[in-house]
Amino acid sequence: MAARVGLDHEMIMQAAVKLVDERGLEQLTMATLAAQLNVRTPTLYHYFDGLTGIRRALALLGLREMTGLLGRAVMGKSGDAAIIALVSALRDFACEHPGLYEATSHAPEEADPQWQTAGREVVDIGVRALSAYELTLDDALHTIRIIRSIVHGWVTLNTAGGFALPLDVDETFRRLVDVLLLYLHTQLLHKEETCSCVV
Repeated sequence: MAARVGLDHEMIMQAAVKLVDERGLEQLTMATLAAQLNVRTPTLYHYFDGLTGIRRALALLGLREMTGLLGRAVMGKSGDAAIIALVSALRDFACEHPGLYEATSHAPEEADPQWQTAGREVVDIGVRALSAYELTLDDALHTIRIIRSIVHGWVTLNTAGGFALPLDVDETFRRLVDVLLLYLHTQLLHKEETCSCVV
């Protein structure tokens, strides 16, 4: 198979994103990606450090796109409005780019500062969106994990066809968000009651 003229890093990444979004991250191999690009498999090693390098690049791309998407979603919002926008934007990203989203689901490598920074930027948006609830940093981080779990669970089940009952799946998601907001308001109320007792 002859190498495609003009092959570059961006072209390979576009093909990788298309492949993982259509078939799933686990279906990504050097051979399947090379076939999609109509090049010989060894050609890809000139651009990436094997499959590990491509998966890392997908994670970085996904985290950067997620940062931009979530940042725009919560801009100018606070409190419940910010959280609803944050959770909805994360769900939309996961639905529109399931493979790329899956690539971002893995924790950054400790020895990879670039990956660490990209992941921290997403978390920072979540922490800022939660600022109105006056949570401790630990509580905010736990809440971000809860948000991730809600979105991941809903998207995974919905994608797998797990919601077979004749009910609106978006309404189910809205109710999940309501549970999250109730939790946040309960936390805030508990904090206020504790402060009153101290006084």
